[in-house]
Amino acid sequence: MNKNRLLKTITIFLLLLLVMSGCARKTTVILLPDPNGKVGHVVVSNTAGSLEINKPGEAATIAGHESQPTSPGILSATEIDEKYGQILSVLPAPPKHFILYFYRDSTQLTTPSLTIMKAVLTAIKEEKSQDISVIGHSDTAGDRKYNLLLSTRRAQAIAELLAKNGIKRSRINTTSHGEENPLIKTADNVSEPKNRRVEVIVR
Repeated sequence: MNKNRLLKTITIFLLLLLVMSGCARKTTVILLPDPNGKVGHVVVSNTAGSLEINKPGEAATIAGHESQPTSPGILSATEIDEKYGQILSVLPAPPKHFILYFYRDSTQLTTPSLTIMKAVLTAIKEEKSQDISVIGHSDTAGDRKYNLLLSTRRAQAIAELLAKNGIKRSRINTTSHGEENPLIKTADNVSEPKNRRVEVIVR
């Protein structure tokens, strides 16, 4: 997965609204939580200054190029829906993330992950997804090169399972990280079940 693709998965959701007032353009940025209720932070800036927002519903407004960004405060979910519901309704749905776990040194899904796999297939069909990322990982047990190969095989196994369930290969992007991006950081040569995984992102 390239860096641009990774950036698309960061859970920072913004509502950017451009409001025309006479000849001047007013820009309002509102920080929205992701589906899990989490937010990041955003710095809104121009030549006159900058303002950081980091709370759900917090807004920043710029009245013009020479006006310093100001905050009108935090908008409630009701206020956001009343003012900008029509705009929000046409935004694409946020990506759905799934994690599938594997048995040690294997491309076989654990029993609980078989159920999660069904949820993956349901999400793809409901969203009519045309962009599915499948990212393989391993723990640090064993040789680094072997772990990269193992994570590749895991990603390919899930891609094959998707294809067998009617998902076109052209819609599936596979990549593998080996032991380089653990969910749980460990020392070398450590068997960690949560690192033996494939992440599936449905857009």
